[in-house]
This record gives sequence, C-alpha cells and structure tokens, in this order.
Amino acid sequence: MEPITAAILAALGKLAEPAVKDAYNALKELLSRKFTSVKSTVDLLEKEPRSAGLQAVLANEVQRSDAAHDEELLSLARQLLEKAGTPSAGLSVRQIVSGEGNIFSGTGSVTVNKS
Repeated sequence: MEPITAAILAALGKLAEPAVKDAYNALKELLSRKFTSVKSTVDLLEKEPRSAGLQAVLANEVQRSDAAHDEELLSLARQLLEKAGTPSAGLSVRQIVSGEGNIFSGTGSVTVNKS
C-alpha cells in the first residue's frame, strides 16, 4: 500500500490524538488544494472508515490522480504515519482464510502460515 493511503487509514482511528489530528489536517488541506477527487474520497471514508470498498476507491484515486508521486504529499504522509505510530516501510497485512484451495498473491514479502 502506498504511503498516502496507508497514512490516511492509520490516522482515522487515532484522530483524538492532537499530533495525529494536526498532521492529518495538514495532509487533507494539501489534498484539497492539489487533488480534490482524493480529498472527496477521504471525506467519504471519514464517515465509514471500515468500508473496504471506500478504502479501495481511495487507493485507486490516489494512483489515478498521480497524488502518489507528489513529493510534498508523500512527505506529509510519512510524517502522519510516524505520528500515528505506523512505520512507513514494511507495512503488512494479516489475513486469516479458511477453506480448501485458497489462492494467495501479493507483492513484497508474503508469508503463508497454515494452521
């Protein structure tokens, strides 16, 4: 997951913390000036932060709008990740899947543990 989407998702659960909220608001302000479509998606995600669909839309919108390559946004996203207590590198996802014949794919280091 690229840093901008990761930072937004990490921050949504920690907006009560002043440092996180300040960094999050700075990122949103820059998004509203440079990439309004991304900011609009963030606004929707704030109302339903657990929506996997909206999270996917945000990731797609960040890539489509080229926000993922904006150095100023990336810098703010890294700061937000740090304040939210989430490392900007080595992000991982843990998914528990049960059943027969499941197919897994991913980029980076993928570990599959059979229980």
